[in-house]
Amino acid sequence: MSDLRILIAGGGTGGHIIPALAVAHELQIRYNADVLFVGTARGLEIRLVPEAGFLLRLISVGPLKNVSLITRLKTFLQLPASIGECKRLIREFRPNAALGVGGYASGPGIAAALLMKIPTMVFEPNAMPGLANRLVGKRVQAAAVNFPAAVKWFNNAEVTGIPVRPRFFQLEPPSATRPHLLIFGGSQGARIFNTHLPRIMKALLDAIPGLTVLHQSGARHFEVTEAAYQASCADPERWTVCPFLDDMPERFARASLVLARSGASTVAELAAAGKPALLVPFAAAADQHQRANAEAMVAAGAAVMLQEPELEEPGKLLNALVELLKDPQHLAAMSTAARLQAHPAAAERIADRLAELARDGSRP
Repeated sequence: MSDLRILIAGGGTGGHIIPALAVAHELQIRYNADVLFVGTARGLEIRLVPEAGFLLRLISVGPLKNVSLITRLKTFLQLPASIGECKRLIREFRPNAALGVGGYASGPGIAAALLMKIPTMVFEPNAMPGLANRLVGKRVQAAAVNFPAAVKWFNNAEVTGIPVRPRFFQLEPPSATRPHLLIFGGSQGARIFNTHLPRIMKALLDAIPGLTVLHQSGARHFEVTEAAYQASCADPERWTVCPFLDDMPERFARASLVLARSGASTVAELAAAGKPALLVPFAAAADQHQRANAEAMVAAGAAVMLQEPELEEPGKLLNALVELLKDPQHLAAMSTAARLQAHPAAAERIADRLAELARDGSRP
């Protein structure tokens, strides 16, 4: 076992687990650390963590956000048992420090670490922290945040940016002369894209000669979305619908333009890759943080934004896409602006702070 052992608690969506994996890789590379992930069976960590070569242990904990009062009460009643599970894992693994990245397992994992006097750090990608991080923010020893507005919620917070896989920073501009549109709504897809894009696809392909389209629908909506595309009479040789895209850096590399939500991790990846984007913030996101993310990219000249209700206006989405795809010079300027918003050393800095925490916590 390595001299440095780090426990990472959290997961659920790609926005939680992908930055955590970037930090874990840096911990291995820079410190030869042993890393243990703590997650749940309902999150993407159950697939992505083992695929990345890290150990994952699962706990039982329910959701608190966007659920009924009865579900929230059940989760609160379950919390002591969930924290107990995490305490047992900590006794087995004996971490030098713990990192909470948000999501189902983050709350119990960080609570257990604090109760057992493990040096603890949290990562917060949004301007308004999630519930778990707000509850522990003044009790943890350190925090890494993406927005200066989040600093006030934590002890010893540093604006590090969001960890992004190194491959995103290494992408070259698309070599193909034919334009290519990438559409995705995060790891679960976006129903609003699945609904509206098939309706305009034939007109979009007719307006942009040579355009090809790759649309990630999410596993639950794949069959319905593909059927809608087939019914659209758009040339099937020029569009592809996939339930999930594994190699996102490669998918980004081919794209001339990205149509996406504006979650914190998505915006960070767009910046790292230098990709121009048309962003549609998720209207139900807590504290409107997706809108704030999109507005920051628009202000930087890296993106164009449409609100969800605007997609219901006839021709609004189609016209926005056509205008962007017909103006390569504008897309190139947006690409340059996007790169200026990137934080290339975020994963390294978070890994370094965790190592510092572990070192300081080991002193008599």
